[in-house]
Amino acid sequence: MARNDFDCIVVGSGHAGVEAAHAAAAIGAKTALLTISKDAIARMSCNPAIGGLAKGQIAREVDALGGLMGLATDAAGIQFRVLNQSKGPAVQSPRAQVDRHLYSQWIAEKLQHVPNLTIVETIAAEIIVENGKVVGICSTDGKKFTAPTVVLTTGTFLRGLMHIGNEQTPGGRIDEPPSNELSESLISLGIELKRLKTGTPPRLDPSTIDFTKLQPQYGDEQPQPFSFMHNHIDRSQVPCWITWTNESIHKLLRDNLDKAPLYTGQIQSTGPRYCPSIESKIVRFSDKDRHQVYLEPEEQDVKTIYCNGISTSLPRNIQHELISLLPGAENARILRYAYAIEYDYAPPRQLYSSLETRKISGLFLAGQINGTSGYEEAAAQGIMAGINAAMKLQNKEPLVLSRDQAYIGVLIDDLMTKDITEPYRMFTSRAEFRLSLRSDNADRRLTEIGIAAGLVDKDRERIYQQKVSNIARLKEYLENTRTYGTSLWQQLARPNSNIEKILADYPGFLKDELTQQQLQAVAIDAKYEGYLEKQRRLARDTQHLRKQKIPNNIDYSDIAHLRNEAREKLAEFRPENLGQAQRLSGVNPADITVLQVYLKKTYSRRNNSNMPKVHES
Repeated sequence: MARNDFDCIVVGSGHAGVEAAHAAAAIGAKTALLTISKDAIARMSCNPAIGGLAKGQIAREVDALGGLMGLATDAAGIQFRVLNQSKGPAVQSPRAQVDRHLYSQWIAEKLQHVPNLTIVETIAAEIIVENGKVVGICSTDGKKFTAPTVVLTTGTFLRGLMHIGNEQTPGGRIDEPPSNELSESLISLGIELKRLKTGTPPRLDPSTIDFTKLQPQYGDEQPQPFSFMHNHIDRSQVPCWITWTNESIHKLLRDNLDKAPLYTGQIQSTGPRYCPSIESKIVRFSDKDRHQVYLEPEEQDVKTIYCNGISTSLPRNIQHELISLLPGAENARILRYAYAIEYDYAPPRQLYSSLETRKISGLFLAGQINGTSGYEEAAAQGIMAGINAAMKLQNKEPLVLSRDQAYIGVLIDDLMTKDITEPYRMFTSRAEFRLSLRSDNADRRLTEIGIAAGLVDKDRERIYQQKVSNIARLKEYLENTRTYGTSLWQQLARPNSNIEKILADYPGFLKDELTQQQLQAVAIDAKYEGYLEKQRRLARDTQHLRKQKIPNNIDYSDIAHLRNEAREKLAEFRPENLGQAQRLSGVNPADITVLQVYLKKTYSRRNNSNMPKVHES
């Protein structure tokens, strides 16, 4: 086989790209990862942190499926915290500040040793398509790479344009060129592109910061690993620090809105609602007299400070004044100025739930190209696109996770059913089954799926099987051991019960064989057993709609009694099943009934021969 002939080509080596390439290669596809530079692999362009509210659940789901993010976080983490510890386990989320250089190095080193994977330094310029099927990629230097599947993970590079005041610099990120040719190639193939905006704050020299004026924020005393392969974290932790904006900063920003690209019309695309620039904050929340700012280290030895909370695109001189007014940073030196970046994305209604494009067979999109924000959302899409590219090569049905199985399922389903007009970010409130989709049980939800897909290695499978066995043995013991007329399982379900105290009086038991995480998993199962059963019943009630597939070529104008608004939405989004159709805005229960009757009358006679097949685990 020629050197440039592959089964799968992954374009881009960010968090989506590395997961896609690793997944496809690990499953058995001969894979090429095309990157502008090997030094750019898994680069953390924005905040060097993994996890957070809902994002922590996604990161653990990627790990449970056999991905890289959790392992890399444990290897490079410099501060670990579980957020929302005062609340219930459904909304508790792990978060880790990481050493950005070590994280990237760990991923790059791991990929070097993945069988079937070749890393190529080049810039993709053109997608080659024949008869509606992708056949490869051409690079800017004229090289041709052939493959029947291609995964695009382009991040912010598609016609990327960076803004600092009235300065405009083409680029995907600092010191890296944009990918204009690839945008033109997608447009020529009939893929619709729109524009989004994101941004990043300034970085400061820590030696010029007065930390005595700041509130330190420490990690957990017993840091919780991200990966289910690890029981504990041995790395030393470093603090972050908290400061606040003030009225002087707000006045500076208000007085200089005429120099802010967001307000001069220089930037016209939409930025992230839930991570806005500081100038957007003082306009949208004019009643607030201060906003919290986290000063977060980017490395274990703290050479750079990331100013989380003051993302901006204001001119350099205004950024200098802003920093000089920030408590603790009055004399701080800016190592890198904040900037905003505009880039192309492809509205994800053009995709199937497998993340394969509807127009071009074999072409998959993952990450910010689908309108999402965040490393975790990108990694989730990357691993699913890589799995499904490998599935397609094996002529297997694609893997689609449902909303009751994973936050990954919620994420992709939302992309299929919502108008993505601003960067999409995951929250626990988006998941109606969030009590079931906890960070502690991600492996029990997804690792068997990863095993079936061929992505989970033998070591992970062994550790998983041991955990499941331990939990089952402990649960059986608790259910069968009774005191004062009630089982230990029933006692554990009571408020304020403690599993370690309950087991303390029962010597000779396997308590010492279980990890702390396994003990807590059993405790949570006991406390929420009734609620979890309700969620399982709700999930079963919605399965029948999800199983009723809708042909992609259906003509909604032929369906009598369907309201015009519903007809327009259904034709625009082309849902793959009645469950997706039900979640479209503008489609009501009566429309679903009409559609259900039409499908039964029209396709039952054809024995569902034209119905699309999707493997939902």
